[in-house]
Amino acid sequence: MKSIIVNPASGLRGELTVPGDKSISHRGIMFGAIAQGTTRLSGFLDSADCRSTINCFRSLGIDIDTGGGEVLVHGRGLHGLNAPASVLDVGNSGTTARLISGILCAGDFTCTLTGDSSIQKRPMKRIIDPLLAMGADISSVNNNGCVPLSITGRKLSGITWESPVASAQVKSCILLAGLYATGDTTVTEPAISRDHTERMLGAYGAALTRSGNSVTISPAAELHALDINIPGDISSAAYFIAAALICPGSELTIRNVNINPTRAGILKVIEQMGANFSLDNVHTDSGEECCDITIRSSSLHGTVIEGDIIPTLIDELPIIAVLGAFADGTTIIRDAAELKVKESDRIALISDNLSALGCDITPTEDGMIINGGRPLTGCSIRTASDHRIAMSFAVAALNATGSTTIDDMACVSISFPDFFDQLFSLSN
Repeated sequence: MKSIIVNPASGLRGELTVPGDKSISHRGIMFGAIAQGTTRLSGFLDSADCRSTINCFRSLGIDIDTGGGEVLVHGRGLHGLNAPASVLDVGNSGTTARLISGILCAGDFTCTLTGDSSIQKRPMKRIIDPLLAMGADISSVNNNGCVPLSITGRKLSGITWESPVASAQVKSCILLAGLYATGDTTVTEPAISRDHTERMLGAYGAALTRSGNSVTISPAAELHALDINIPGDISSAAYFIAAALICPGSELTIRNVNINPTRAGILKVIEQMGANFSLDNVHTDSGEECCDITIRSSSLHGTVIEGDIIPTLIDELPIIAVLGAFADGTTIIRDAAELKVKESDRIALISDNLSALGCDITPTEDGMIINGGRPLTGCSIRTASDHRIAMSFAVAALNATGSTTIDDMACVSISFPDFFDQLFSLSN
């Protein structure tokens, strides 16, 4: 691992664009692969996770062209995938592992799905159980509910499934399997998770309906290729939103950010905390709401983050916790036990690292209590190679006293390869 030192910075000023939305980039490859015709993706996120998706589908016989600022996916239809010559490696990508499983369960071949040491600890029983209920032949090779997974394609039947967690990855896996099933498939969540799959599959020609927290998909005869413009990822924008809020004298504009309501919970939270920001040039592109976000340094106050908003900002909770450390008063995060089964146990890592910086923070079973407003002092940050921890604490370091060492800078390649270049260009 290569560490990096982050020093305090004066205000961030200027404008930037952030990488394309990771969720949409993954789905563009997957859905394009099983559609007829060529899907054209502009603004695709060239990151380690998304390259894992590309590599898996290339191994399944899909021609994918990259370069020139766009990606072309030459789809072969719903039943056009070939048996891979070797094990499919999803790397560190939970999205790849969970979504592709729903497609592979309907194939006419056997394959094995694996990934890195981190992904081999993340829970897959949450997709194995519903897929088994649909008649799939899928198992955890090590009988621990994690990858590697062994999958043999079989005929699937539609089900009605109540998911115990609000997870777009679980929902998407089941809906993708439902494309191939006999009869309709319905997924009900305790709260609505991000809805890119529903929006995109509908645009590709699938028949979906929503009622409350439930989504129903009907078997598909065919999907049809699309041209998709991928907006900036609000999860990546979140770090610069936070940096501009906490660094005095900042005024920063982030162009063309996806503000899909099932993703943009962080905007509601910073509004509750007293942030000075505006949304401009609001428009819809390729079925997603987008805008430019201008953020100015602000005096923040604590808030409570809980309930149905959690699925709309689960990836942003590390940086929201950092904002809580700089806010006056107490910030409480509840109903976020899902943080424990991300790339790391984020509740533990956030708490340990903020405490090391001098923050008064108490971890809980499903979140944390942050008593903000105390000065922070630079220290060594342990990331556990978790990209969102690395980026969140790099932002915290901008308004701490002294230097802060982030122990692994390379892990940001999972979602935001040039994060540090962007951050330093705006803050120096």
